[in-house]
Amino acid sequence: MKIGMLYSRVRLDEKFLLEEFRNRGIEVERMDTRCAIFNITDFEKMDYDVVLEREISHLKALYSLKVLNEMGVKTVNTYHTANTCGDKVLTTLALTKHKVPSPITYVAFTPEEALQAIEKIGYPAVLKPATGSWGRLLSKVNDKETAESILEHKVVLGSYHHSVFYIQEYINKPERDIRAFVVGDEVIGAIYRNSPHWITNTARGGVASNCPLTDEISEICLKAAEAVGGGVVAIDLLEDRGKLLVNEVNYTMEFKNSIAPTGVNIPGKVVDYVIEVAKR
Repeated sequence: MKIGMLYSRVRLDEKFLLEEFRNRGIEVERMDTRCAIFNITDFEKMDYDVVLEREISHLKALYSLKVLNEMGVKTVNTYHTANTCGDKVLTTLALTKHKVPSPITYVAFTPEEALQAIEKIGYPAVLKPATGSWGRLLSKVNDKETAESILEHKVVLGSYHHSVFYIQEYINKPERDIRAFVVGDEVIGAIYRNSPHWITNTARGGVASNCPLTDEISEICLKAAEAVGGGVVAIDLLEDRGKLLVNEVNYTMEFKNSIAPTGVNIPGKVVDYVIEVAKR
């Protein structure tokens, strides 16, 4: 069995995964995107049984997965899943199409229309970049003056990504959100991410604790995973007055802070799934 791992940095998550492969007697061929060259006009035969994507750059991951999939190489995750999850607009469209509950969301393309959308939702509202992770560049907009200032800054200082305005209703969650981990057709565990700040990402100081899996959590997470194309994904859930909403879906999920709280060998589950895909 020949398995590759696409990456540019070996973080603790990747070290856990490599250790799990070694425990199964599988030596993984590392594919550092900083050294990768793909001939996309004359596809070379690549004899990988599967490639596990762990690249931290969305753009590099996306192009690499597209090339590999076009060459007939199986990947975890697929280009389709990565493309959908890596763009919040595409994620929301997929969730809506599959009738998965999520916060009310608008998209606009000028600051004037973005301001109208914010006022349709009502204050406070949340502005997000269409692409991005780790809770960066999120803005909670409490009033019209704040909205006008943030929109102006995004236009003047932002990249082309910030010329698309992704606007969500603000969910007054109970100082936490839920991150659940889906591997194939199983929800393997979940954590609460607690913080007094409205951004609860662990990368921004949120504290992880175990979240007991319920039928409701499992059902909505499996539906969300299916909506974006399936594979190995992390689902971010918001609790809204007794109901659950899917906020985001992550395709290169980080799990190092979630192994101890859940008591689940998350990298082991991921490796089992990768081996299963390789044998298909």
